[in-house]
Amino acid sequence: MAGQATAATALLTKRKIAHRTHPYDVAPDAPNYGALVAAALGVPPGRVFKTLVAEVDGALAVAVVPVTGELNLKALATALGGKRAALADRAAAERSTGYVRGGISPLGQRRRLPTVVDVSALDHDTVYVSAGRRGLQLQLAPADLVALTDAGTARIAAG
Repeated sequence: MAGQATAATALLTKRKIAHRTHPYDVAPDAPNYGALVAAALGVPPGRVFKTLVAEVDGALAVAVVPVTGELNLKALATALGGKRAALADRAAAERSTGYVRGGISPLGQRRRLPTVVDVSALDHDTVYVSAGRRGLQLQLAPADLVALTDAGTARIAAG
């Protein structure tokens, strides 16, 4: 793992959580980015999750959903006890998490935000999330992801 440490991988190592890192090479602006990442990793796209920062009733929150679908903003708001949700401004998301867009990990963020993981993650032995930079994914047990982010689980993916 030399040269691949990020805040996310450092957290997992410090907590002695089983994980693996997987580098991949996909252009960050490619259409169907998530599906291409899954293909590059050789795993079903339903096991690869994207991390989105949203604003729920004016406060930032994190949603972790499969790359095969979109975030249902109403479901996210409901899961967090809010009324309205919208995707956060890119600069606000990067400032809050300490990561750049396309490499935002749900783990090791600069500020811990309320987090909801789509319940479909629990259907898999392991899932893939960003390791904290473009071109690097983390593979870990969904229960560890939920525990480390203090996340709730709900059906927040659409499609």
